[in-house]
Amino acid sequence: MKITDLREKLNSLQDLKYRDMQIKIIPGVDPGSVIGVRTPELRNMAKEILKAGDYKDFLKELPHKYFEENQLHAFIISGIKDMNECMEQLEKFLPYVDNWATCDQMSPKVFKKHKDELLVHIREWIESEEPYTVRFGIGMLMEHFLDEDFKPEYPEMVAKLRSREYYVNMMIAWYFATALAKQYEIVLPFIEGKKLDDWTHNKAIQKSVESYRITEEHKKYLKSLKVARKRSDI
Repeated sequence: MKITDLREKLNSLQDLKYRDMQIKIIPGVDPGSVIGVRTPELRNMAKEILKAGDYKDFLKELPHKYFEENQLHAFIISGIKDMNECMEQLEKFLPYVDNWATCDQMSPKVFKKHKDELLVHIREWIESEEPYTVRFGIGMLMEHFLDEDFKPEYPEMVAKLRSREYYVNMMIAWYFATALAKQYEIVLPFIEGKKLDDWTHNKAIQKSVESYRITEEHKKYLKSLKVARKRSDI
């Protein structure tokens, strides 16, 4: 699909009220880059482009002009069935990911069949200087390695991270809240031992307390583990 045809299609699907809402909830994205296309429409477009096999030229169009083009890029990568091709395209795209929505909605299905290889890349991603590459790495660790493939060394990897980036620290908190829901006894010592920075520690507890997957007894105990915030953190 030519980029001019793709943009014409995107503009034909524009929803101005949805655009205004997106601009509010995705800070840092240039409002002028948001067309306002709903996610189901973008997913359908990505499926059509993948089915036609007409996507490689589009994936080379970096950086993209519009937020929706980044979303399409993420959804196309998520649908590539060959692991090597998927990873090659992902590595090229990650440095251009600049918002939580594109980062969090990108989840390649092929990863489920290649856990060992994925883990190697996760270890590299969380050491990146790019905040959304780090966030993506933590997200993949949370999505694929908190159930039957879980090992205690994985939360240890996340707990060691320190960042000044809000969206990295939010993902760390989200990871630990989810880990507490799935691996409570093993992950609890990370909270009891205050292995995270104070802000992220408290945010992880907050998100855990808000979760329906945490028992009331556990929520009460987690609340008791909150730490006093330093004045510089407030």
